[in-house]
Amino acid sequence: MIVLAVPDARLRESYLAAHDEFVAAGEGHRDGDGLWVEEADEGFAGVAFTRDELETPEGFARFAAHRRGQADEDHPRPTGHVPCTFRWVVDDADPATYLGSLAVRHRLTPFLLDQGGHVGYSVRPSARRRGVATAALRAALPLCAGLGIDPVLVTCDEDNEGSRRTIVASGGVLEDVRTGKERYWVPAGDPTDAPAALR
Repeated sequence: MIVLAVPDARLRESYLAAHDEFVAAGEGHRDGDGLWVEEADEGFAGVAFTRDELETPEGFARFAAHRRGQADEDHPRPTGHVPCTFRWVVDDADPATYLGSLAVRHRLTPFLLDQGGHVGYSVRPSARRRGVATAALRAALPLCAGLGIDPVLVTCDEDNEGSRRTIVASGGVLEDVRTGKERYWVPAGDPTDAPAALR
């Protein structure tokens, strides 16, 4: 069964192997989790992780802690960015293998309202076409409800048939298309249905 795991240093080797798959497929930047450098601005000192650093257990632990911290309202972030809960997608039968990631943005900026939505997700190329994205999005809905997000805005590119099917299978209803992005509203459901690990 697909589950959403809190970012954890134990997934280092699998995460980095998946990152290499994404890069080979031309998808190095995905749902925010492929970004290892966030530039400094007026109120943010910036953060940067190198591949060499992430290869070390200590460096990757710092990275995983940063991902976890991004859910906190007072965690440093670039101007205009909102708190974001990251979860890494795993199969509970093989929890040491990173299958992808999912990001829940706690509120919408004008850009997120038009383009990005509340939830972004990605599945590593070797794990696609197995229902992983649909299961991950469905697992995220109680988390969204627990954050007071209902309904949930999820978007996809007009030409991304796989993502469209994932959203519709999760109950998404198309509102419109803006600048090449299909915008769907998905009911989040009852927050008490969320597993304790996600609350």
